[in-house]
Amino acid sequence: MCWRRTYLLLLVIRVYFALSPSYLHPDEHFQGPEVFAGRIFSFPSLLPWEFTADRPIRSVFPQWPTYEVPMNFLKWFYTETGTQNPPPQLVYYALRGVMFLFSFVLEDWAVYELVPLPRHRRATVVLVASSYVTWTYQTHTFSNSLETLLVAWSLVLIRRIVENKRHSSLFSCAVFSLIAVLGVFNRITFPAFVIVPGLQLLPHFWHRPSSFLSVVGFGLVFFCLAILVDTRFYSSASLWEALRNPIITPINNLLYNSDKSNLALHGLHPRYHHFLVNLPQLLGPAYIAMILSLFNLAAVPSWLMDMRAASAISATVLLSIFPHQEPRFLIPCVPLLLSCLRIRNTRSSRWFLVAWAIFNALLGFLMGVYHQGGVVPAQLAMPSIISESVQAADRGSLNTQLGASATVLWWKTYSPPLWLLGNDSTFLFDIQTRDLMGCPGPEVVAELDKIVPSCQEKENTQSRDVSPRSVFVVAPKSAAFLDQFVAPLTSSSDPSDLELHEVWYWSKHLNLDDLDFGTDGILQTLKRMTGRRGLVVWEARRAGCA
Repeated sequence: MCWRRTYLLLLVIRVYFALSPSYLHPDEHFQGPEVFAGRIFSFPSLLPWEFTADRPIRSVFPQWPTYEVPMNFLKWFYTETGTQNPPPQLVYYALRGVMFLFSFVLEDWAVYELVPLPRHRRATVVLVASSYVTWTYQTHTFSNSLETLLVAWSLVLIRRIVENKRHSSLFSCAVFSLIAVLGVFNRITFPAFVIVPGLQLLPHFWHRPSSFLSVVGFGLVFFCLAILVDTRFYSSASLWEALRNPIITPINNLLYNSDKSNLALHGLHPRYHHFLVNLPQLLGPAYIAMILSLFNLAAVPSWLMDMRAASAISATVLLSIFPHQEPRFLIPCVPLLLSCLRIRNTRSSRWFLVAWAIFNALLGFLMGVYHQGGVVPAQLAMPSIISESVQAADRGSLNTQLGASATVLWWKTYSPPLWLLGNDSTFLFDIQTRDLMGCPGPEVVAELDKIVPSCQEKENTQSRDVSPRSVFVVAPKSAAFLDQFVAPLTSSSDPSDLELHEVWYWSKHLNLDDLDFGTDGILQTLKRMTGRRGLVVWEARRAGCA
């Protein structure tokens, strides 16, 4: 009964992190929800280059059940109730809920089946459920999170097919073909995880040719269907034109990532980065325990001979060939390696559990709550922030506000997802979002000098009963460069007539991209990052304007 209570507690923790609006990487928005929200709800959206290139490298085939189906269901429900579109907050948390259910049902189920011995299954499921990767990455809308599920279930189906000695397992073969096609079209890294476990199928196919024909036949059907879906999505071509000029996104993706100059645009890493940096970051004490077990000269560690470990290690080796390496690329390794770890009732195991709990608690709150945690709430609140700010300044009547507009500059944050602005007709403003990324502070000031209306310009527009353009700046509170412009200003610190007036603040935000150990030193940098945590929305005005 103890393991059940522990698992239920971990399930509650997973729900908490699923509903916490942290922001781990731009891809969780721009390679999924941003694409479909614009098409389904007519929300503002910005398609990334992966979808707009001459040879697009992202497939929409695996994203259909993950994003498009839930969004279309919400749109249908609101249409039936007489409302045009659901609010973006609801869409955002609905997608998080979908990812949570995928993790809770499909990942935990697959882990349970992958462990052959019943006495080890419960402990393994609890161990995987206690990982911060399960709490955070697996509940976010990542293609890597979907890849984790597809890899795990591929291994489950491979084992089912191999262990069925009497029959050809046609149904399992068909499902395996579907998962394999979904995996390849979702991420081209998928085969790296499946190729070694897939070798177990060769003897089975030799003795059961019908199984081989089933896998190949269904695989071709699903492969053609995926190509057709992608081709129709990108070109809106007729069926015949799609057959004549197909768009095969996995091939485009592979060709792009095979060019080192392309990868250099995203950052290059040494070949050992996955093994020495990314895996320790994902597994923490578990990775240390596995490494230490390798120095046991008496016997080869049992986990090393497991097919799940072989899948994770071989995939890490293959992915290390590519010089662009991020921790999320190895997310499928986490449940596979943790399912190989055996925790016995010894003193060292108790120390391991203490270290494991501390590691995941710290990383869980860092990545699941604070990491860029203010971007999503700020973007969701932006229409209300602008509306309240304009009304508080008494800038004309409601009729003049109908044509009002606002420019929002984002600085030193991840790119704000435009789809979170929604298109609610209750907000009467044209919102222009500009991402300044990490440009130097003087360039931000120069841009503000260009777009913030002067006092004379404000008077001219107000005399015509027109509301002037409002300008807002969204930046971390730790960005100390802006302090010199934050109202109220002192005479000695006022280098220009620009003033920043705080109108909104979110405390649970840390910006790990603003670390400057070389200039500030380690202690001062950490003090600035933690002591001045939070995300602030300022309204930019000219000093002395009424």
